Amino acid sequence: MTRQSRARLITAVLMTFLGAVVSADVKFLSVYKHIDAPQVSFFGKKVAALVISKDDGLRVPAEEALARELTQRGMNGVATYRIAPKEELLNVDTAKAWFQRVKVDGVVALRPVSVKNRTTYTPVLWASSYYSSFWGYYPYGWGNVWMPDMVGNETVLMVENVVYDMSRDALMWAGVVETTDPRRLQQTIADIVKATVKEMQKNGLAKKNGK
Repeated sequence: MTRQSRARLITAVLMTFLGAVVSADVKFLSVYKHIDAPQVSFFGKKVAALVISKDDGLRVPAEEALARELTQRGMNGVATYRIAPKEELLNVDTAKAWFQRVKVDGVVALRPVSVKNRTTYTPVLWASSYYSSFWGYYPYGWGNVWMPDMVGNETVLMVENVVYDMSRDALMWAGVVETTDPRRLQQTIADIVKATVKEMQKNGLAKKNGK
């Protein structure tokens, strides 16, 4: 894909982020929920919206869209690019200092993943050491980022969604969405932003006053 074609694709994705309605086609292939999740709520708390992508043209507007969705559900959503400079975010130690400085209570992260050979996501994966804590997941996530080098009829896109409680540095909820139709890539990613936050509310992670 040429640089110009990639720019057009990314622009289309970002435009869709601004006003998409959740599609009935968004389905989570696999979902994990921590046993303590019902006792955790981010309502009224500061939650960082993180999109793990090295392309700022995608990451910045996507984080803003995710932060808005979090805020609309009663949380104080903040885009991660507003928390720290990009070069600081790429290193787990410097990123950790910035997150601690702004005192976020939770993190919602979306990570596009390219799968050439289909991979099955199960709760066993999220029980691995990579996912046990946000700071354990952080360098793994940035080291395994999908870059849109090619989009064609054979492309399979998977987007991982993870929610961390920073007070205990523990994974509370995770899910994976897949699409095999690149022509609907824009709508799918936009829908995932809304669907992920809706799932947080559905699972009690955004409940008000413990209800």
